[in-house]
Amino acid sequence: MDIPQHLPHADPREQARLDRRRFLGALFMSAIFVSALWWIELIGNWLGTSFTGLGVAPRTWSGLVGILASPLIHASVDHLIHNTLPLLVLGTLAIAIYPRAFKPALAMIWIGSGFGIWLFGRDSFHIGASGVNHGLMFFLFVLGLLRRDRPAIAAAMIAFFLYGGMLLTVLPGDPKISWEAHMFGAIFGVLAAILFFRRDPAPPRKHYSWELEEETLEPLEDALASRDRQAYEPTASDEVPVLWKRPEPEDEPRGVVLPFRKPE
Repeated sequence: MDIPQHLPHADPREQARLDRRRFLGALFMSAIFVSALWWIELIGNWLGTSFTGLGVAPRTWSGLVGILASPLIHASVDHLIHNTLPLLVLGTLAIAIYPRAFKPALAMIWIGSGFGIWLFGRDSFHIGASGVNHGLMFFLFVLGLLRRDRPAIAAAMIAFFLYGGMLLTVLPGDPKISWEAHMFGAIFGVLAAILFFRRDPAPPRKHYSWELEEETLEPLEDALASRDRQAYEPTASDEVPVLWKRPEPEDEPRGVVLPFRKPE
């Protein structure tokens, strides 16, 4: 794999400060989302009610609400605990490395996985943010393969090292676990990576001496080629002399009839 060398920042300390600020901002946004999930779970426990009915119920009109609501609802505290750390890690990586691609990618993963469950899922209520987690993991992993710059590869390696087991959970397993959410989240994570991998600009690439020489020589070669064309190619004339003129009808020689003898 060809990994291009990046041009170092003019002020490494300033670059480190900006990177740290961007990472902390991404962590803060992920923590806000996870906190909202915990508040929803705590409110449900405090009221003694369950929001499971707001999950995705496949092929029912009421189940369409779950396309938007199901990632916010969990069956229990243990269920939410299992999704909390992946949301924090994968969300922070995605926001920090791909600030422009993250929003449309998250929307595609969120809505796409829910709609896929609604069309093809089992007859049950599907809830939880595990589909979003799988979508983010596949999004980060595929972007590392497509972009091949250092931040993208680092994020892909971290995501795969910590949560590579998600590759196996997209297949049917425990009947109590919505593998459909995992599968459709992964599918739309891959699609989002393919569609949006150019939204965030790549880091400035380091140019080597021979590349600089080629860039310097290209304008000179173009100028020399243009000069040679002007020197060897004759200029077009506006007036072309007439070398032959069709004779007038009266000047044309008349044809001669040659008689043929009949065979004896």
